[in-house]
Amino acid sequence: MRTTKGAARTKAKNRLYKKAKGYRGGRGRLLRTVKETLVRAGCYAFRDRRARKRDFRRLWIIRISAAVRMHGLRYSEFIAGLKKAQIELNRKSLSEMAIHDPEAFEAVVDKVKAAL
Repeated sequence: MRTTKGAARTKAKNRLYKKAKGYRGGRGRLLRTVKETLVRAGCYAFRDRRARKRDFRRLWIIRISAAVRMHGLRYSEFIAGLKKAQIELNRKSLSEMAIHDPEAFEAVVDKVKAAL
């Protein structure tokens, strides 16, 4: 007697449908479309996990640049000064400092100016 995939196939399909929950129209209902959509979604997710890192770095640099300009320096000068003053703060912490703790940021800028 011939065996069918039965329960296993249903389970496999349900796994895919679960991943496609909330997708609009056929993208969440039709098996072939669901498969295509999930492949593409996976590609975007993989690509954008890397892009997110770049985006945040750009944001931090813009924030630092704006804060440093208020103290009469350019971003590039500031970063060069940090290296000369041997201050090892990353861009994320510097941007947070510039927003939430301006006094400490000003102290860092003063040290950088002294090093330059």
